[in-house]
Amino acid sequence: MTALFCWCEVTWTLLSFTATVEQIAVGVAVSLTAALACAPLGPVAGPWRLLRPRRLGPLLALAASVAARAVAANLRLTRMIWSRRRPASAMVTVPTSARSDAEVTAVGLLTSIIVNSQLVDVDRDRHRLRYHTAEAGAGRDDINGPIEARVLGVTRR
Repeated sequence: MTALFCWCEVTWTLLSFTATVEQIAVGVAVSLTAALACAPLGPVAGPWRLLRPRRLGPLLALAASVAARAVAANLRLTRMIWSRRRPASAMVTVPTSARSDAEVTAVGLLTSIIVNSQLVDVDRDRHRLRYHTAEAGAGRDDINGPIEARVLGVTRR
């Protein structure tokens, strides 16, 4: 339950981005309530596990890669919109090397932050992810490959 509370509090702090006494008190109350409600669902890895020295470098590289890809995808999409060229969107199924629930979740969430692809479905039996993408010719190397390699670099250390 401590890990759940910590994750909730970190999320609250990042979303509110305010450090007043009232904001912190409300954040603690909301985080405690959410942690109590979610505790019966099972154990959760604490945020302090991300701070292991061997994971810190790959984690920073992952954050930088996601940020760079998100900015680049936003610029490409903006260019398409301003040039009045409609994106050729499509549904694309790509293979994944992510095996654990945490890896699949991280890959799905992080690749969905990048505006040109949104995770739609996960086929756990055949290790595939299905995306709706704004770039019809996109494949694994364009959608989940680079982010997935960075995620696996963090989780498998």
